[in-house]
Amino acid sequence: MEILETLWSEIIGFLGIAQAWEILEAGNYEAFKTYDGVVSLIYPIIPLLLLLELILGFVYKKPQAKVYKVNFLIYIFNRFVGRFIAIAMVTLCIGFFQKYALFEANLTWYWLIYGYIVWEFGHFLYHYWGHKVRLFWCLHSTHHAPEDMNLSVTHAHFFLEAPYADVIRTTVCILFGVQPELLFLIMFIDGTYGAFIHVGENLIKDGRLGFLNKIILTPSHHRVHHARNPLYMDTNFCNLLNIWDKVFGTFQDEDSNVKIEYGITRKMDSGSFLDVYFGEIVALAKDVYSAPGIKNKLLYLVMPPGWSHTGEHNTARIVRSRFLQNRETKV
Repeated sequence: MEILETLWSEIIGFLGIAQAWEILEAGNYEAFKTYDGVVSLIYPIIPLLLLLELILGFVYKKPQAKVYKVNFLIYIFNRFVGRFIAIAMVTLCIGFFQKYALFEANLTWYWLIYGYIVWEFGHFLYHYWGHKVRLFWCLHSTHHAPEDMNLSVTHAHFFLEAPYADVIRTTVCILFGVQPELLFLIMFIDGTYGAFIHVGENLIKDGRLGFLNKIILTPSHHRVHHARNPLYMDTNFCNLLNIWDKVFGTFQDEDSNVKIEYGITRKMDSGSFLDVYFGEIVALAKDVYSAPGIKNKLLYLVMPPGWSHTGEHNTARIVRSRFLQNRETKV
């Protein structure tokens, strides 16, 4: 009986309906008009869309079973290993850095806009370094390993990535005056939208979302980010507002002539939990072990993926630059 109760609790938790369920059981329907009530109705949207997307995959005979299987295993593994680490890191960062804040940005609509721009900057930093520092890429590559795009990819993360990301994003926000209550609202909005932009073609064929493609980062932009095509590599690091990608020159629209190929460039078995989760760590360990001298061993940790002590570099920047030069030559 205890096992069934635990299983039921996990299902309710995954679907995000625990809070709404409590309100329904209590019969206090007026609670849905409060902030917590509204949040309780928003939480289930992404999980329910994921289930709909999964069903449509079978209807369209594009089930993407390998991606769902591996991402489900990752979700289960992370539930046991890293359940509370990210929350603890956010709390520690707030407690440590809040006294050094430049000023206080409170819960108003104009500070929300300011706070979101600051949050996006922190998100850009974490995400950019996740692609440009080999050690951090080992944490982030799990998210890029799936060779199809769907909402289950939201759960494909190495368990240490969330603490690493939240330390950077929280520290940036707190130092720039974003108060905790505003920060938590932004994290809720960003988490919900950040999950939605992983929606696959089985649910939304054209991820450009019409006119919104010119205003915000859409699923189309995030599909580009997950691509291994040379044109698309290491672009679109922001989540909702594309301001920092445009400032730092990493913005890239989807090109209708370049079909997106998902996954990472390393040869791997994307259907293997072990290879998806630990493969990049193993590859880095091999490079460090075989590198001559302490300096080269350390450089493999901090240089971008594709860097080599032999000088035969094959980083994303080099690959993309070479592709763009060849395309210009052909034109």
